[in-house]
Amino acid sequence: MDVKTAAALHRLRLISLPEAISFPILLVCSVLKRTTEFDAVFPMGLIHGLLFTFYVIFWADAWNRAKWSKKKAAGYFLLAIPPFGGLFAERKLKREAEGAVIASRARREGTVNA
Repeated sequence: MDVKTAAALHRLRLISLPEAISFPILLVCSVLKRTTEFDAVFPMGLIHGLLFTFYVIFWADAWNRAKWSKKKAAGYFLLAIPPFGGLFAERKLKREAEGAVIASRARREGTVNA
């Protein structure tokens, strides 16, 4: 894995956690708006929208650089939709990055012909 691919996957990992948490917070704000005087839907909606937009941009970059299959790319995209789905995406990306580091070290040391 080259440096640009690793950086793209790292950016996607970094944005997936706040994006995963922002949607449930937006849902709570929406409920609070209808049940109390607390109204934070607009600012939270703006924050969630920006985070989701960045997630999609970073997802597209990671898909392009990592050469994912359509099925794998669709899986990472769909994980951004349900509440807390980005947490699962982050875990999967972390495992993928760790596996790439192990494979890279093995190739350098000459223990694996990959």
